Amino acid sequence: MKCLLAHERAEVRDAIEEHLRHQPTRVSRSRIKQLRGLSRPHYRLSVGDVRVFYDVTEGTVEILAVILKSQASRWLEEEGEHS
Repeated sequence: MKCLLAHERAEVRDAIEEHLRHQPTRVSRSRIKQLRGLSRPHYRLSVGDVRVFYDVTEGTVEILAVILKSQASRWLEEEGEHS
């Protein structure tokens, strides 16, 4: 997250707190998307131009990456695990 501006880091922290602490698997049109065709990561949280990729196992949220939207496709190609 160091490459993000201070206000972007704050927005991401707030979104993680708001959306991932209590209902990390609740899919919505604008924020949380369950990724299909991948065994890892399972979910993506959108925060402005930032994407947070994460998994949820046994009630624990594991954040795998916090990256800019422009780099998301490349990251998924390189790091995503296809099912």
